[in-house]
Order: sequence, then structure tokens, then C-alpha cells
Amino acid sequence: MLAISKLSFPGLGIGEFEVNSVAFELFGAPVAWYGIIIACGMILAVVYAILRAKQIGITPDDVIDFALFTVPIGVIGARLYYVMTKLEEFDTFEKIIDIRSGGLAIYGGIIAGGITVLVVSFVKKINFLAFADCVAPGVLLAQGIGRWGNFMNGEAFGGETDLFIRMGIQNSNSYSTFGATEMVFVHPTFLYESLWNIAGFTLAALLTKHKKYDGQMFLLIFGWYGLGRMFIEGLRTDSLYTNLFGWEFRTSQVLAALIFVVALAIMIFFAIRKPTAPLYHKVSTKTTKNTKNKGK
Repeated sequence: MLAISKLSFPGLGIGEFEVNSVAFELFGAPVAWYGIIIACGMILAVVYAILRAKQIGITPDDVIDFALFTVPIGVIGARLYYVMTKLEEFDTFEKIIDIRSGGLAIYGGIIAGGITVLVVSFVKKINFLAFADCVAPGVLLAQGIGRWGNFMNGEAFGGETDLFIRMGIQNSNSYSTFGATEMVFVHPTFLYESLWNIAGFTLAALLTKHKKYDGQMFLLIFGWYGLGRMFIEGLRTDSLYTNLFGWEFRTSQVLAALIFVVALAIMIFFAIRKPTAPLYHKVSTKTTKNTKNKGK
């Protein structure tokens, strides 16, 4: 939702200031900071994937091909996931496709994007897990950057707190959540997740050269994200809820917990039972050398 927010971080010595969610207007239409920041995150994710993929024998053209399919389908998946959790609010097709008013869910994007990468990997005959190791850290980085889009919108905050890192907020979102017209001090959950995701990206980037099997960074990233989101989601005031058999729960929190448990279990399994399959880049390098030798 396009709006102006009054914010502050008194515990960090930052007084009140205003943030406009609109960056500029183009042909009379407002362009939101949210979209600009999300686009920047996606571009950095693709750049990172290209740099990593080149190291294992996957060409930049291949990465671009993946991105051309995965990015738009991921956005569609993120929108559909959000709409499915709030069907009562979307009674027309125009509302469903109006992403400018907000409403994208990261899990929908990951599911749709993951399936797309799997299909494209099969078509291009590229090892899915090896490519996923190149992509996953960049996706986490993009999510960490993208959370600042929530900051510009004055959204995705938590409950009230007096911690030193508290954020003061006064806008339509804080009014609808707390019913207060004055500034309220809340958990800046957008900041928590941004820092957590960037830390996870840094860790994966440092460990990539030491991975023991294809898919290890993919599992690390998903486990890391699930662990952080599991706790951070519990602080948020705008969680998407699902009612199942009379039990209402935070959808994203349960999914995050499930992702963390599954990723951790698989990593423990591989830590005990060492994978014997060679890494993709070693196989591709050997195949390339053999092909060159046959041609001599």
C-alpha cells in the first residue's frame, strides 16, 4: 500500500523521520520503492548465480535462461500463494493481479521457482542440486535486500517492545494494528530477517568451496532461512493464518519449522553417511577433458 510513514529508532539514536513508499512517478503512475528494491535483489541474485555457476562449468547463458523462466513464474507463484490465503479479499480478477497494492508471499515464489528450476534443469540436462547450490545463496540475499521494501512501506513489523532496537512507527498500518494515532514502538522484524538472511548468505558464500556434495548449500540455505523465519514470524503482527480442523496457526511459521527440520535431518543423514557421488563440477570437468582428448 502506497503511503507515508513516520519512523524512528530511539534506542539507536535515530530520531523521527518520514519515509515515502513512492520513489517517483512515471507517466503519472507511482513507482514504489518496494518494486525497485525487489528488482535490485533479483538482479544481485542472478549475478551471484552467474559467478558461482561459471566455477562449475555452467555458462552465464544457461543462468540467464533459468532466470527468464524462474523470475516471472516465481512472482506469479508468490502472488497466488498470498491470494490463496486471503480468498475472501479477492473477488475480482483485477484485484488478484494488482500486485502494486501489495501481497507477495516468499514461500509461493520459492515453490514455483523451485519447480521451474527443476524442469529447466531436466530440459537442459544440468544437475539440479549443483545448480541449486549456485542459486540458493543469491535467493537468500535477495530476500534480505527485499525486506527493506517492507521498511519503505512501513509494514512487516512485530508487536510492541521496549528493546533498544525498537522501531517507532506511525502510519495507517500501525493504526489498523494497534488502533493508536500516535507513534508506537515495535519489533523491526523486517530488520531482523534482513540481517539474518544476509548473515546466511555470507556463511554459504564462505563455505561453498568446501562443500562435500551437491545440494549441501541448498540444504544449508533452506535450513538457515527456516530457523530464522520460524522465530521471527512469531513476532509479526501481519502473519497469514490457516485454519485446519479448528486449529488456527501462522502458515509461514509452520512451514518454516517444517523446512528447518527436514533440511537439518537430511544434513545430519549425509554427515553420518558420507555421499559417494562426485561433485558435478568434477564430473563435468572430466567429461570435457575426455571429449577434448578424443578430438585430438
